[in-house]
Amino acid sequence: QVQLVESGGGLAQPGGSLRLSCAASGFTFSSYAMSWARQAPGKGLEWVSGIYSDGSDTYYADSVKGRFTISRDNAKNTLYLQMNSLKPEDTALYYCAKDIKWSPDYGMDYWGKGTLVTVSS
Repeated sequence: QVQLVESGGGLAQPGGSLRLSCAASGFTFSSYAMSWARQAPGKGLEWVSGIYSDGSDTYYADSVKGRFTISRDNAKNTLYLQMNSLKPEDTALYYCAKDIKWSPDYGMDYWGKGTLVTVSS
């Protein structure tokens, strides 16, 4: 079955960096787009970033554009999110998600359990 396991969350200071990873199994990783989403305390789920199945193109929410970078290693079945210039408003539970097709345009069908990112001084 599809399994997505996030790691790399933790406490960071404003302006700091963190790198999230997502280990995927149970499906052909290289055939599907992947995404990151987040849920801040008391708020709804927010899509953060998506990447094509072959890594050829990426998309970002305006709130993270220029600060976050999504990438993937299809040989290792792993998705990444490099987060720089972190802000307190980036505090959230971050989820890795498998997309329905090769492009992030069609939505997500599986999610991991999330990794908590806290940005505070």
